[in-house]
Amino acid sequence: MRLARFIAAGFGTGYAPLAAGTVASAAAVVTGAGFLLLSPWTLAFMALLATIGGYLSVKRANIEGDPGWVVIDEFAGQWITMLALARPTIPGLVAAFMLFRLFDITKWGPVGWADRRHGAFGIMADDVIAGFIAAALLLAVRFSQPEWLM
Repeated sequence: MRLARFIAAGFGTGYAPLAAGTVASAAAVVTGAGFLLLSPWTLAFMALLATIGGYLSVKRANIEGDPGWVVIDEFAGQWITMLALARPTIPGLVAAFMLFRLFDITKWGPVGWADRRHGAFGIMADDVIAGFIAAALLLAVRFSQPEWLM
């Protein structure tokens, strides 16, 4: 397997037999919690790396459409969402997972617009936008009802 395809497949999570995007998001929550424990900057760096590296990998592998096994975009979007957390707590991680998956699956608003773009940009952009929207909502909860994320 070429490196670009391995990265595009979310380090192999994209080959899960069912719900590869959900499996990748769950893996991203677990790894992202570890990065957040190290430092919010570590998580931010990994989100940026997944976004840029994912785009370049999808482009390099000449992937057409948005095949289900390409899930590096889920890692990028999920880690962006998790940047809204002060620290990893079970309620916070569950909320980050649920909010990201909600926007990723439903494709509301600008997420749907990005999903209709072609090539590597379209594959990555919808999840990155979903991550930013989910992060904004999570930040609103964090500052208005912080006890919900404890």
